[in-house]
Amino acid sequence: MLRRLYDRTMRLADHPQALWWLALVAFVESSVFPIPPDVLMIPMILARPSRAWLIAGVALVASVLGGVLGYAIGALAFETIGRPVLEALGQTEAMALFNERFNEHGFWAVLIAGVTPFPYKVITIMSGWTGLPLGIFITTSLLARALRFFAVAALLRVYGAPVRRFIERRLGLVFTVFVALLLGGFIVVRYL
Repeated sequence: MLRRLYDRTMRLADHPQALWWLALVAFVESSVFPIPPDVLMIPMILARPSRAWLIAGVALVASVLGGVLGYAIGALAFETIGRPVLEALGQTEAMALFNERFNEHGFWAVLIAGVTPFPYKVITIMSGWTGLPLGIFITTSLLARALRFFAVAALLRVYGAPVRRFIERRLGLVFTVFVALLLGGFIVVRYL
């Protein structure tokens, strides 16, 4: 079953509409969706390494635009949309303290969340809620997301074939490690 799912994902990653799906996932992940765009980006680059920069660029632009939506949610609709999203992520207790200190270190918060597995949507919403200057938010988001997506693209473009062979030979192990990391990330975020 896992092999069929992997093969199907690789075929979809090479589908003409894959870039649109990546853009949609990257956009909504930046404000409300829990699944990171890497889940689509990685197999897309493995399937077509020559398109690595295009794929990373689409993820970057869509993610930053989605981040602006997250910022708007925080600035204009925090009580109705932003708070429930952050509550679902288990971040309600930290909101008050976060609000007090966020703008002092907003550049670094956006940069770190944009590069690491920390949910970027939390930072986008909080940036709008705390009134972090929009210019700083957009500039830092562009820098952070470019670092993340183009680093992944570069690694997969350079090491793509060996990585793909490794994944295909050890699919069960790779899937298990990926799920463990994903669940571990959610647990860390939930209890921070």
